[in-house]
Amino acid sequence: MNILLDLFLTFARIGLFTFGGGYAMIAMINNSCVEQKKWITHDEMMDITVIAESTPGPIAINCATFTGYKKAGFTGAVVATLGIVVPSFVVIYCISMFLDNFLELTLIASAFKGIKIAVGILILDAAITMVKKMHNKKLPRTIMVCSCMAMLCINIFSVNFSSISLMIVAAAVSLTVFILNGAPQQKGGNGK
Repeated sequence: MNILLDLFLTFARIGLFTFGGGYAMIAMINNSCVEQKKWITHDEMMDITVIAESTPGPIAINCATFTGYKKAGFTGAVVATLGIVVPSFVVIYCISMFLDNFLELTLIASAFKGIKIAVGILILDAAITMVKKMHNKKLPRTIMVCSCMAMLCINIFSVNFSSISLMIVAAAVSLTVFILNGAPQQKGGNGK
């Protein structure tokens, strides 16, 4: 029962105090679940981030569900998911009930300008942490650099190209190299 309460409270804190959506939450999830509580490893965090980005649903909810499932099975997944969803739901519900013109208030609008900067820093922190933890192999780093350059060029030149298509291309390149290198026999994600 203690692990369920701990899961709920940890993800509720993340859900309550992180502005900017799932990408901004990655840094807090990494800090709480990987570095402090050691519920998942850095590799698992990177894997679930990639999987959560590739599957339907918000990235933070998918990360919470995975972590909860790993620690306490199906019940843990439900509790962790509720923990990350409930605070945001309650805050938005209260705002919608009591303040019709919430963002028109000067104080709130000014606060959100500062929050935008903090969100950018949280996202950058998550990206830097993931790059540092990336295995020192040429292929992942090459794919990362090429993808970043492609997205930069796509944005600068306003090319109509989906980021999903870019992810599919990166996955195809990685899979092709994996197959051409002889696809070592592995069971599971850690070579077990």
